Amino acid sequence: MNTILNNLREKLNNIFAKFDIDESVQISISKITDFDIQINNLVKYKNHKSIEEIKNHLLKELDKSEYFSSVEFSDKLFINLKFNLINLAKNIDNSKKDFAVNKREKLILDYGGPNIGKPLHVGHLRSLNIGRSLYNMNKFIGNEVKSDIHLGDWGMPIAQIITYIEKNNLDIQTLKVSDLESIYPLSSKEYLNDEKFQEKAKEINKKLNTDDDETISKWKIIKDVSLVEIKKNLSELGHSFDYWFGESDVNSLIPDMLENLIEEDKVEYDESALVSKENIEPKVLITKSDGSYLYITTDLATIIYREKHIPFDKIFYIVDSRQSLHFRQLFSSAKYFEFNNLNFEHVGFGTLNDENGNPFKTREGGTKPLIELFSETYKYIYKINQNLEDKTIKQLTNTVLTYSDLLTNRKTNYKFDLKKFTNISGKTGIYIQYAQVRAKNLFQIANNNNSLELSDEIGNIESELLSKIFLFGYYLERSIEMSEPHHLADYLYELSNLFNIFYEDEKILNIEDEKIKNSKLYITKLFLETCHNVMFCLGVEPVNEM
Repeated sequence: MNTILNNLREKLNNIFAKFDIDESVQISISKITDFDIQINNLVKYKNHKSIEEIKNHLLKELDKSEYFSSVEFSDKLFINLKFNLINLAKNIDNSKKDFAVNKREKLILDYGGPNIGKPLHVGHLRSLNIGRSLYNMNKFIGNEVKSDIHLGDWGMPIAQIITYIEKNNLDIQTLKVSDLESIYPLSSKEYLNDEKFQEKAKEINKKLNTDDDETISKWKIIKDVSLVEIKKNLSELGHSFDYWFGESDVNSLIPDMLENLIEEDKVEYDESALVSKENIEPKVLITKSDGSYLYITTDLATIIYREKHIPFDKIFYIVDSRQSLHFRQLFSSAKYFEFNNLNFEHVGFGTLNDENGNPFKTREGGTKPLIELFSETYKYIYKINQNLEDKTIKQLTNTVLTYSDLLTNRKTNYKFDLKKFTNISGKTGIYIQYAQVRAKNLFQIANNNNSLELSDEIGNIESELLSKIFLFGYYLERSIEMSEPHHLADYLYELSNLFNIFYEDEKILNIEDEKIKNSKLYITKLFLETCHNVMFCLGVEPVNEM
């Protein structure tokens, strides 16, 4: 279908070009019930001297297409098109090859961003889900995509942990992840309240930055212990990454980077702090007055590192919207410092809150670990259906954690309501899974080895379902262009809902006429293939039982 729409765009663009109109055809969902898609480009040319001739050329081109059964120009010059469902159904290919882009882009997706020494917490969930979805969608259309978790594994937080271990004479060789998770908040608190502790941490941080052997050895132990747990939890949650680079990988690049910026007169000292000379407000601080590095220092060095080691056309940073100022400054600074002429995008998102709209907390008042939310969801689903296999319950758990997140516009906050998100009759991931399992089971029971073919006569619900199937490309394109997976998540619910109505209305297994039965199985096959492709794009794994 994507190929069909792209061919349509190309042909209509050529017609516009003949009349010296520089237009790129935009396709949207028709607002008129009897039509499927709409083209709005002609509206602003209503008073064009050759408008009737343009209309005739467009109409002639559209009438030639075997994929549209009806074309209408409204009074305001909206072009409404109705699918020829039979012809489309016989030629549809909602597979990856139908969506392959002509020009492949090299993309880096920076998301996740856990800190060494701390457990993954609920605040990481949205970055992980949105990042994986954008990764999968771009993979699906053929872009060359790499994911980098960008670990917080360097600097003062690590120095604080080492200081705490030394002060309390703890054996670093026997350190467990549970020890680290206790030490992290305690060391942070001591740093704020104890001047001697603070001075010692600063001293250790300097040793880190000068590659002191003993300090580096301790850092490696802390990182290794923490990273094993992070990787284990991410695997449980269904996430993986191409790269596990951290702040430590770029630290050695920073001195030369700063020296070059000073030589190029791009920065200046202001009360011992290094500040960008770019004419923007607020001024961009590159290092603190004591010479220590900031997030922007490391992020600028990371751009240099990535350009050298992972060639890219664009980097997406999938990070909380509250960091928007940081990324505006980062992108502006990279351009001002002339690091490259490449593209950057901050994909911001709102917060995940509990069912009362409050920040998620543990009973003790701390930040809720993400694996704890996974465990609570797992137990809730298990209580509902104790007959399911452990693997299936884990898949359904991740479905709930993923789909309910992506269904929400990423720019808004949302409440995590476990009862609502596990409702098999609601707008939920469980409902989606139920629909695709129904379709799978239908094929297994039908056990039809004959070639399936669509009948020339189809009913209303079949028409609605087929029309929705053909719009996969539209919603995928929209989600990618806007970096907003909720368009595709919404589409998946609407698609599944239409299939469930179709399934319940048609009673396919009871149909005696083989030709009619095969036609309905053909539609079921198209639904299942499309449903699974959408689930892949969203990062939801289909289950085999419900």
